[in-house]
Amino acid sequence: MNWLGFVAVAVILDALRIFIDNYVSDVYFKGREAVSQKWFYAFIYVIVGTVILAASGFDLNNLDWAAAGLFVFSGFLASVSGIPYYKALEIEDTTNLGIFIQLAPIFYLILGWFFLGETFSPVQLVAFLVILAAPLLIIATTRKRSRKVKIRAVFYAFLYVFVAVIANVIFVKADNENFTLLNEVALLFLGKGLGNFIIMLARPKWRKRFNSIYKSSRGKVLRPLIANSAIGLVKDFAYRGALITAPAVALASVSSDSAEPIVIFFMGLVLTLIWPKFGREKLNRKTVLVHLIATVLVVAGIVLLQTT
Repeated sequence: MNWLGFVAVAVILDALRIFIDNYVSDVYFKGREAVSQKWFYAFIYVIVGTVILAASGFDLNNLDWAAAGLFVFSGFLASVSGIPYYKALEIEDTTNLGIFIQLAPIFYLILGWFFLGETFSPVQLVAFLVILAAPLLIIATTRKRSRKVKIRAVFYAFLYVFVAVIANVIFVKADNENFTLLNEVALLFLGKGLGNFIIMLARPKWRKRFNSIYKSSRGKVLRPLIANSAIGLVKDFAYRGALITAPAVALASVSSDSAEPIVIFFMGLVLTLIWPKFGREKLNRKTVLVHLIATVLVVAGIVLLQTT
């Protein structure tokens, strides 16, 4: 599969993952302490990462420990980025959060140039600024009485994207011929799982919150969490595959992260119409118009990128 194929898989699965996250956060966690879900994911990531390494015949005798450590550290940072992600999700709806993720290509452009030696042209810079206009449009059209809340959501989304980008740049930097993509992602999973364990052990109230939700829902919360785990694992593999096989991490990022709000927007429309409790997007005329304009900006940015 080439990098565009990885991008397509990652975009569709990540859009679905965000909707499930939003659903679980609102329905089971009532918009409070949704980050406590990480207690469940800690076990999933460690188990899956260990199974993949064991099944793939991972050779510890000839292991590049420095690179392996970077893959694990990348996963650890990815787990840390989940904290502001869930905080943003408690404040913002899915479609708007998808728009804020458009900050990622800007960070990839800068960090890719600084750490990976990737270059960009003036036209690419203009394209990235066009894409960045999409989340700014969402912020500018918010009513004044909720602007303070919106700024908090943007701060959390900004922090989430920034830490996640650093994690992925480290992942790409560590990539080498001594590892298969499957082994690299398995080490990433181990890092994510260990990171989640450390975070949850440091915050006992989050563990208690998850246990409370599990008991009050009679275990029903596990259904969407298990589904989301499967989706997230495949998405993680596809996205990292796109990052290391694309000509530049910024190109892979802008292709996937720019397409994602488009997929989220239309998926949100369909889900809200056929399953309101799951989609739960605000479908008033103004919201639809603003997101359509934001989508046009994203598409225009992609077109500019492909002219370079």
